[in-house]
Amino acid sequence: MGGGRKRRRDGSDAPSIHPRNRYAAAAPDFAALAELYPSFRPFVSVSDRGRASVDFTDFSATREFTRVLLLHDHGVNWWIPDGQLCPTVPNRSNYIHWIEDLLSSNLIPPISSSSGKVRGFDIGTGANCIYPLLGASLLGWSFVGSDVTDVALEWAKKNVESNPHLAELIEIRNANAAPFASESEAIVRENILEPVEDAAMQKPHVLVDVVKESESFDFCMCNPPFFESIEEAGLNPKTSCGGTAEEMVCHGGELAFVTRIIEDSVSLKNSFRWFTSMIGRKANLKLLMSKAREAGASVVKTTEFVQGQTARWGLAWSFIAPIKRSSTPAKNHHSFMLQGLRRGHGAFQVLKSIEAFFLASKLSCKLDTSSFSVNVTLSDEQSEAAILHGDDYAGSPEDSSAKLESVVKGISFRITVFEQIPGTLLIKGSLLNKALSGTFSSLFSQLEDTLRMECVSKAR
Repeated sequence: MGGGRKRRRDGSDAPSIHPRNRYAAAAPDFAALAELYPSFRPFVSVSDRGRASVDFTDFSATREFTRVLLLHDHGVNWWIPDGQLCPTVPNRSNYIHWIEDLLSSNLIPPISSSSGKVRGFDIGTGANCIYPLLGASLLGWSFVGSDVTDVALEWAKKNVESNPHLAELIEIRNANAAPFASESEAIVRENILEPVEDAAMQKPHVLVDVVKESESFDFCMCNPPFFESIEEAGLNPKTSCGGTAEEMVCHGGELAFVTRIIEDSVSLKNSFRWFTSMIGRKANLKLLMSKAREAGASVVKTTEFVQGQTARWGLAWSFIAPIKRSSTPAKNHHSFMLQGLRRGHGAFQVLKSIEAFFLASKLSCKLDTSSFSVNVTLSDEQSEAAILHGDDYAGSPEDSSAKLESVVKGISFRITVFEQIPGTLLIKGSLLNKALSGTFSSLFSQLEDTLRMECVSKAR
C-alpha cells in the first residue's frame, strides 16, 4: 500500500508535508517555472520522457529556484550572495505552519500583553531571512530577526527593504549590539544559568541581552547550527544549500546551541508564549525534551518535518500553565447514524471505507466480516506519542508517566457497523484503551465526517 511513499524502518509511513503548505497538493512545477522565468531555465533539465528536474547539488540552481519560488508564489523579492545558507521554501513553510498550529491550539493562553497580532523572534535569521519573509507574506506576522555576522545582517536588511509591503513587519537586530537586558535579568542569568568560569569563554548572545526588557513575543524559532565541525556539515552529497561556518557550526553542535536557548528561556519565560527550535538529530530531540522539562517547562511538544531526503524535527516548550480542561469523564462509546446511503453503499462497503480511513491514518487495523467490525491498534510508539505530546496529555511529566503505565496492550478501539433498516446504518465505536480517550474521540469524529461525505446522498 502507498506505492512509492517513503516508509520508516518499522513499516509505517513517514509523515507527510503539512496539509496547509501550499506545496502539499502538488510539488513546484520546474518546467512551468522555467517557461515563466528565463533566468531559471538553464538550471532545468528535461529527460527523454519529458520529466523536468533540477540539480540541487548545484548551489546556483538551488538559489535561483528559491528566488523564483518566493517571487512566483509569495510575491517576495529575494537574493543572497554566494556561500550563504540557501533555504528551500516548501520545507521552511512546514515550520511556519507548525507554529501556526501551536498558536491556534489553545493549549496555553495568550501572553497577557498580547495585542492580538502575532509577533515572532527568529534566532539567527541569516542573510536569507526566510522565516520572517514567509511568516509576514503568508500570515501577516511581525518579526524580529537577529544575527551576529555583518554579511547576514546586511543581506537580511536588503531582503526586507526589497519588499516594501513587508518592511514594516520585520526588524533585523544585531545580537552583538549593546545588551538590552535589565540588571535584574543579568543577576538571574549569573546566579542560575552561567557560573562564571572564564570571561574569554563567554557564550554568544541568543535571547537574553538581545530581547528588550519591555518586549513580548508569541514565539521564537530557530534553525540552529546543526554541526560541530565544517567537515561534518559537508557530509551530505545530495544537496548544496551553502552555509557559512557561523550558520552551520558551533562548539557542541545543535545540542549545545538549543540548550542555550532553553537556558535563556528560563530568564524570559514571561516574555514568550512558545519557545521553539528545529532539531536535526532524533537522539538530540529526546535529550532536549528532558532539558526543557528540567528547566521547568509546563508543556513540551514535538513534531517531525518532511525535508526531502533529510529528517528534521520540531521542539516547542512553554512555561505558561496549560488551560485547565473539563473534568467530564471520558466517553468509552461513541455512535452516529448514517441515513440515506448512496446506491451501492451497504454495510459491507461502509465497513471497507472504515478500514480504509484508519489505514490512511497510518494505524494498524483488522477487518472482521463475521462481526462487521474493525479492530484498530496503535503501536507502542503511536500510543506514547499520543499520550506525551498529543491531545491526551494535559499534565505534568509525572501525570504522563502514570498514564503510560495504564496503557493496555493490544486493540485500542473497535468500530462496529449495525444495519437498522435498509438504507440506515448505526456506526458504534468502543474505546478499549482508556489512556487514549482523546485520540479515540478525535478520530471517531473525523471518521463520521469522512463517511458522511463518502456514503450519504448529497440530497440529504
